[in-house]
Amino acid sequence: MKLKTRLIMGFVTVMILPLILSLTVITVFGQMQIRSIERNYGITGADYTIITNPISALNQVTEPVFHQLSITANRDTSQMEEDAYLEEINKELEMMNAYLITRRDGEIEYQGENISQDIVNVLPEYGTKESSSENGVYVGGDIQALIKQIDFLYPNGQEGSAYIVTNVNDAIPEVREYISNMLVSIVLILALTAGIMIIWIYRGVAIPLGQMKIATQNIKEGNLDFELEVETDDEIGQLCRDFEEMRLRLKETSSEKVEYDKRSKELISNISHDLKTPITAIKGYVEGIMDGVADTPEKMDRYIRTIYNKANDMDNLINELTLYSKIDANRIPYNFSTISVNDYFDDCAEDLKIDIEARGIKFDYLNYVNRDVKIIADAEQLKRVINNIVSNSAKYMNKSKKQIHLRVKDVGDFVQVEIEDNGKGIGAKELPYIFERFYRTDASRNSATGGSGIGLSIVKKIIEEHGGKIWATSKEGTGTIMYFVIRKYQEVPVNE
Repeated sequence: MKLKTRLIMGFVTVMILPLILSLTVITVFGQMQIRSIERNYGITGADYTIITNPISALNQVTEPVFHQLSITANRDTSQMEEDAYLEEINKELEMMNAYLITRRDGEIEYQGENISQDIVNVLPEYGTKESSSENGVYVGGDIQALIKQIDFLYPNGQEGSAYIVTNVNDAIPEVREYISNMLVSIVLILALTAGIMIIWIYRGVAIPLGQMKIATQNIKEGNLDFELEVETDDEIGQLCRDFEEMRLRLKETSSEKVEYDKRSKELISNISHDLKTPITAIKGYVEGIMDGVADTPEKMDRYIRTIYNKANDMDNLINELTLYSKIDANRIPYNFSTISVNDYFDDCAEDLKIDIEARGIKFDYLNYVNRDVKIIADAEQLKRVINNIVSNSAKYMNKSKKQIHLRVKDVGDFVQVEIEDNGKGIGAKELPYIFERFYRTDASRNSATGGSGIGLSIVKKIIEEHGGKIWATSKEGTGTIMYFVIRKYQEVPVNE
């Protein structure tokens, strides 16, 4: 889940879930408190107004006593002078957080509890219509009371009033309990919702970040042998995947560097060996000349030719290393031109034939390409490719009758060149690696066949720079065939 979607869902949940839960709790607790009020105060048909409007609730609670007292005041006013009756009425009112006051000719006659002068001052006068109803009159300010008034005449004709005073501050306990429960419930709902959302979002962010922190520490310490597991599909999950990809590339680069360093050390060792062998030979023959061992013209000529050949071997090795360093750094300027396949390979085969047959190797050349076929190539670098492959083939010959075949074929959009020898061949395990730099199939490093291990890597690089491809097939004890292809040159017709 995307982080943006997660945040939107979190926002919507925080807005809607508390509202739904609060409405549910309000409904459930409200019904429970309404039933409790009906049961405790003998009220029937109560609804939520009894909770939302406490004054209305107080009116309903004291309504039965108010009617009873009204009937008594109209039918038998003598009872209004009896303390026992008034005490009985007051006890009923006490259960409803109310009390009774009676007044005769403006003077307090009975009071159900100790009252202050402030209450006396706000009691309505005899004949006040507003307070002489079921709804009574509400007195605010510091008093906060609901007063219901019943006017009557005592038996001796004196004006009397009975007041049912309900303390609003001490309203119905169930209403206070309901409000208290609602406040606590809403706070708990908000806290629970916020906690769930925080944990949900935190787990979606903190866990991947924690894994990345551990992974970063591992990389800092040089440990790349671990796996960063990604379980989410959001932005942080994508970041973890990118981090894991970076780790894999770092590991691959590190492995390549280790391998490169290993091969570089091998190369230095190989070069040292390959340079030491001709230098030792040169020193030996020079010392022979200096000591007079070459005491005949024939010996002198043979010594000098050997020294010359060994110097050429050293020069070729140095040139090969110099060329490889330039190719590896992409600093060789290619001079591409349109070349006739037949003319180029005919000349190339003629030069190869002279050199190869001088080494006692039979050379065959076959060209199956039409005369008009052309390629775009660097003639010098392509010649270097052929010479390197042929020299490599000649180096590993182990048969009494040595042969090298050069074939040029037309394969659709490409020209395919095949160079086949009947040498000792290459093992199946070694064949996939022969074009890698510094790789040598001759692990023994004998001076007769030893090389720098970069000849075929140079060949591969040059062919790839020509937009071609090179590969090989081989069978141990039978020989090797090197193949490479170069795309044909095709003229694009110009519309006049």
